[in-house]
Amino acid sequence: MTAMSLRPGATPLELAAEATGIALADAGLGRADIDGLLVGSSQGVRPDRLGVGFAARGGFSDLRLLEHVEIKGATTIAMIQRARHAITTGEATTVVCVFADAPLVAGRGAGSSYAHSGGNVGVRGLERASGLLGSVPTYALLAQRWLHVTETDADALRAVAVTARAWARGNPDAVNREPLDDAGYNASPMIAEPLRLLDCARPVNGAVAVVLTGSASIGDTRLRVLGTGREHPVRRRRAGAESWFGGGARAVDDALEQAGMTRSDLDVAELYDPFSIVTLVLLEEYRLTGDVPVGAFVGEGHTGPGGTLPTNTGGGQLSGFYLQGMTPLAEAVIQLRGAGRDRQVPNATVALVGGIGGRLDHHAALVLERVA
Repeated sequence: MTAMSLRPGATPLELAAEATGIALADAGLGRADIDGLLVGSSQGVRPDRLGVGFAARGGFSDLRLLEHVEIKGATTIAMIQRARHAITTGEATTVVCVFADAPLVAGRGAGSSYAHSGGNVGVRGLERASGLLGSVPTYALLAQRWLHVTETDADALRAVAVTARAWARGNPDAVNREPLDDAGYNASPMIAEPLRLLDCARPVNGAVAVVLTGSASIGDTRLRVLGTGREHPVRRRRAGAESWFGGGARAVDDALEQAGMTRSDLDVAELYDPFSIVTLVLLEEYRLTGDVPVGAFVGEGHTGPGGTLPTNTGGGQLSGFYLQGMTPLAEAVIQLRGAGRDRQVPNATVALVGGIGGRLDHHAALVLERVA
C-alpha cells in the first residue's frame, strides 16, 4: 500500500508503481519474476486513468498475461479470480494485481471526478436531467427504498458510521480517526436524505498492489484463495422487479462452497462500503446476521470490536479510505497476517471479502485463509 493522501499529488501511474514496488519487496521478488499483470482503475474516461500501458512504465516485460479489468467496485475480486485461474491453468505463474486512483486534483474536489460517471441517454439521461449527478443521490434513493421495504430505522445508518469510526481509530492508515459518537454523526450535514456526509466514503489518492503465486516458497506469511464467486443482477430499473437491491447471495454461496466452508467459519467480513446503507444491504443480502435483523445486528455491536462478526475492521471506506475494492481486500490481508495492531481481531484466520459495482449491479465475493 502507498500512503493514503487527502491532497493532490502523484498520478495514478506513479502511485501504482510505488505500490507494486512495495508488494514485490514484501514478497522478495523482482519484476523479472512476474509473468502476469492485471490492472484496475476507477471508472470514467480520465486522461490519467491506469491502463495496460502501466506494464511498460512500471518496468515489466515478457509477460504472459496482461489485462485491464473493469467491473467497477467488483474489479478487485475479478482480478483475483482471473489471476487464480491463470495460475491454476498454467497461463502464468506469478501475477501482480494493482489498483490506483487519484481523484483529488488541484482546483476541484473529489466529488467532481465521480459526478461525471454514467451516460447521458435513456434512463441515465433522465436521471441526470433531474439532478441525479454522481452516486450520492442515487444511493440516497436506494437507502430510502431499502429502509422502507425492510422496516429498518434510519438509526442503523448512524450505527454503521459510528462503528466504522471505532475501527478506524486503531488504523494508522485511516484518514478519519477522530472520535465519533451519535451526536457527532447527527451534526454532520445532510447531503441527500437520508445520507449525511459521514454516511459517504472518503476518496483518497493512493494505490494497493497484491502478488499471487502458485509457489509455496514465496513470502513468510502466506494466504490462500479458497473460493471466489460473482453475481450480476443486470437490473433493468423498470416496473416488474426491484430496481435497487436484491441479489448477491449467490456470489457468497459460491465462494463458500468452493472453500468448503459456511458463514459460521468466517472470522472477519470486509465489505465494500461506499455508503453506510451498502453495509446494511450486504449484511442482509449475504445472510451474514443469522436470525438477527440487520439493524439490530449492527446496533448491538456485532460488527464492531469484540463483536460476533467484525466487519470493515480498518474503518472501511467510510472512515478508512476509498480505493474501490482494494480497500476491503487490503484490510483482509492485514487481519489474516495478524498485522492489525490496535484493531487486530484475535485469531482471525478466515476472511470474507465482498465487492459491489454500480448501484449494486455487480457482486463479487472472495474467501481467504491464512496458511499455518
